[in-house]
Amino acid sequence: MTEFDQPMPEASALPYSRSRHLPPYRGIVAVDAKDFTGYPAIEHGVISRSVPQVLKWSFERAGLGEVWKDRRFPDSTGDGYVFGFDPGWMPFLIHPWLNTLQEVLTEFNVHSVGTVRIRLRVSLNIGPLPDAGGEFDGNGTPRNDTHRLLDSRPVKAMLAASNESITHVAAILSDRCYQDAVVSGYTGRHPDHFIEVPATVEGKRFDQQAWLYVPAPSGNLYDRRILGDAVVEEQEGRAGGQKADRPAEGRRVPRTVVNQRADGGNLNSGTVHGGQNITNVRGDSISGFGGDYVRGNKDTVHGDKNEHHR
Repeated sequence: MTEFDQPMPEASALPYSRSRHLPPYRGIVAVDAKDFTGYPAIEHGVISRSVPQVLKWSFERAGLGEVWKDRRFPDSTGDGYVFGFDPGWMPFLIHPWLNTLQEVLTEFNVHSVGTVRIRLRVSLNIGPLPDAGGEFDGNGTPRNDTHRLLDSRPVKAMLAASNESITHVAAILSDRCYQDAVVSGYTGRHPDHFIEVPATVEGKRFDQQAWLYVPAPSGNLYDRRILGDAVVEEQEGRAGGQKADRPAEGRRVPRTVVNQRADGGNLNSGTVHGGQNITNVRGDSISGFGGDYVRGNKDTVHGDKNEHHR
């Protein structure tokens, strides 16, 4: 074979250069121990060994020993652990596994009085990841997002704000995971057990909608420092008996444009999202329905209007 008869080189991994098969979809679970760096260095090894042991116990007790046995690209992160699994098991990891993990950690911490106590943040996600048995399998955007969710402000704050003797697990689900496994009805937990939160990570370009689930909540669950004002106000509104129209469980209501007309007056009905057009067809001074007074003609107002009247 001459130098001119050599085969064409294989195409590189340059993105957008050619079409290729998607990697297999995998569920991803990652956990981190709270305040790992706060422990003396001599105890770090104990925690690193204990986390996978606790996970193994919890999977076996939940009847999911097969998931642990067949885990893909497992890796210790020092203060935590991560691995991939068949995404068909995802509903079972959400429930009963998260609750079982809470039970196992409760028992572990009771028996470890005077030594290491472990409280875990858990992140669950679904996505395509290389998984051919290679050394560098499991790397990709879904894996990165799983770790970003694990480090996000809401789940960290939730565990920090809860009672350390009661709440040992705080979980955060990606929106993809929540929609596929919870809203679809495959998980043994109603969507109302979950709280939608904006997941952001300090110092990182990451901002996604995600869902918190705490098997044993304690403290102030609707804390503005954790969930943000918009989420808290929505939850408080529902608790006060206000109905929130939602097209489907787990989905937010789209914003709409509201057009209102009050002949000879000004009509306002609470907070209006979108635009509000108000027309006054009379020129004399009158009292509007909203309690405000208009003299002369009032031009059409475009854009958002959110006024509070006495």
